[in-house]
Amino acid sequence: MLGISYEGATAVITTVGAGLRSFEVDGVPYVETFGPDEKPPMSAGAVLVPWPNRTAGACWTLDGVVQKLEVTEPARGNAIHGLVRRRPWSVLEHTGSLVTLETVVESQPGWPAALRTTVSYALDDRGLTVAHRVMNVGEVATPFGVGTHPYPRAGNASTDSCTLTLAATTVLPLDRERMVPVGPAVPVEGTEFDFRSGRGLAGVSLDTPFGGCEAGADGLVRHTLVAGGDDDGGGGGVEVWADPDFRWVQVYTPNAYPGRGRAVAVEPMTCPPDALNSGVDLIWVAPGESWGARWGIRPLG
Repeated sequence: MLGISYEGATAVITTVGAGLRSFEVDGVPYVETFGPDEKPPMSAGAVLVPWPNRTAGACWTLDGVVQKLEVTEPARGNAIHGLVRRRPWSVLEHTGSLVTLETVVESQPGWPAALRTTVSYALDDRGLTVAHRVMNVGEVATPFGVGTHPYPRAGNASTDSCTLTLAATTVLPLDRERMVPVGPAVPVEGTEFDFRSGRGLAGVSLDTPFGGCEAGADGLVRHTLVAGGDDDGGGGGVEVWADPDFRWVQVYTPNAYPGRGRAVAVEPMTCPPDALNSGVDLIWVAPGESWGARWGIRPLG
């Protein structure tokens, strides 16, 4: 585990998976956490490279050749959450308020390209900023996607007392048994999936990919979770912001997060589930090329 701090803010990063284990300001938590000797429950804080969410049937095609990935979600027959969340990462830099880690996705069955990926976590006056970079260090052009899996929380307020607001304008229909897309994204307007003006989370159950995330005047996509009423918990609220590359967001509301119960994941993604098959919003890099983008968490109030 690697700790960083800035004034009253602290964060802890895992060396296995390079995931976010905790983020607090003045002792108030702004993400769900887990013990130092525990595996991240429900993929908490995970980095999802070279694809987020699911690849249907654990198969996809590159240059006309079918690629067969390891089935990592056996109950549904899918490959889930990429190839790096259980790998040890190397530390490139670790200062008081910054840590940068890297790993290489080697060419392997189901993934015939080599990618070097880094992630940096930095604390400053604005909160926590997470910067991703992916470079093609192989010999073939390849598509990929990047995602992350934070569980933001509005301090000590209960999840069901909070209002969730999303910048998303579309929702992706899913086969609820396999949790993979069954059609193109559709507008959220007029549906139960319209969170653009905010909706209370009490009684809401989601494991849902949203798209069309619109950036504001400052060029950033912003999703918020705000406590309400007397159940503020001293946290006020929290914002998950992202560069426009993260035009998708998965929202998941489990009822049994360990030690917490009801929780909510707000997961910025550059592409939707099963993008390796649909091609939607995949990022392509030729040998020697690289890509980078940022997201972050900012306390509100």
